[in-house]
Amino acid sequence: MLPFESSVVTVISLSAPIILVVIGETITEKSGVINLSIEGTLLITALTAFAVSVTTGSPFLGFLCAGLVGSIAALVIIICDTKLGMDQIAIGFILTIFLGKLSSFLGKEYVRIPGPYFQELSIPILKDIPYLGPSFFDQNIIVIFSFLMIPATWYFIEKTRLGLIVKAVGENPVSAQNRGINPEKVRIIATVVGGILIGFGGAAFSLHAKFGWSENHTGNYGWICLAIVIFGGWNPIRAAIGAYSFGIFQIIALKMQSVALGLTQVLPLIPFPLMILTLIFIQRFNRSDRTTNLPKILNAFFGGQSPENIGKPLEKN
Repeated sequence: MLPFESSVVTVISLSAPIILVVIGETITEKSGVINLSIEGTLLITALTAFAVSVTTGSPFLGFLCAGLVGSIAALVIIICDTKLGMDQIAIGFILTIFLGKLSSFLGKEYVRIPGPYFQELSIPILKDIPYLGPSFFDQNIIVIFSFLMIPATWYFIEKTRLGLIVKAVGENPVSAQNRGINPEKVRIIATVVGGILIGFGGAAFSLHAKFGWSENHTGNYGWICLAIVIFGGWNPIRAAIGAYSFGIFQIIALKMQSVALGLTQVLPLIPFPLMILTLIFIQRFNRSDRTTNLPKILNAFFGGQSPENIGKPLEKN
């Protein structure tokens, strides 16, 4: 495999957890709910996936259990919002701290021990296509699932009736209710589905991108994922581009470590400010008039705006 080809494969592989998380959070926020518990959820679901996999010998079961735990965390936020009228942001922060501490406490016996992981799924003939083959047809099920979710989520949000209902609730829940839609039910379902995908993202860390378990295993990537969703304009395609961009920055930082030996402590931090600058540039481009002059099909990549009612308590007639 050529060096460039190898780098492309690595970027797509390392970006899989981030892709799943940003897609899950995009679906959640499209309904008007902000889930700020991403970092804590990633930690507890990464631990869950690894612990279940080690105990049962089945990474697939660990993956599913992580999704279940992610849905429970999301359910706590949406119940506090819709049933108790509590602030989404405050609950998210509290849950992040709690789940982070809980994962540290429960994960002590799983620190740095070997465990099972997903094997690559090689598709004959297709895997031999230059560049595309190793990138898309010689990966494990987590990576394949992550890039299939990108077009699937975009199509769901933009082209299906259910997706349009989710968007309607995120924009104006009162108007949606007047049309016979139950905003509370829609928010609950969207938030739980988003939580499942975030849980899958946590599992992807411990069973794929960063094998095993250690304290602060996900390395604060939850906050980067949240930034990607926001600056990505709540558009799954743009969010995916942001996730892959972060993967590229990670590879660059790793390559530079072998050259600049005196900066080994600093270089791993480089992807974070680079990602922030890139997202700011994308956001400024999105706000400019240039996006309005793009063909409709290209505007799907660059267009996007915040749901009008995001983060606000649910109003009812």
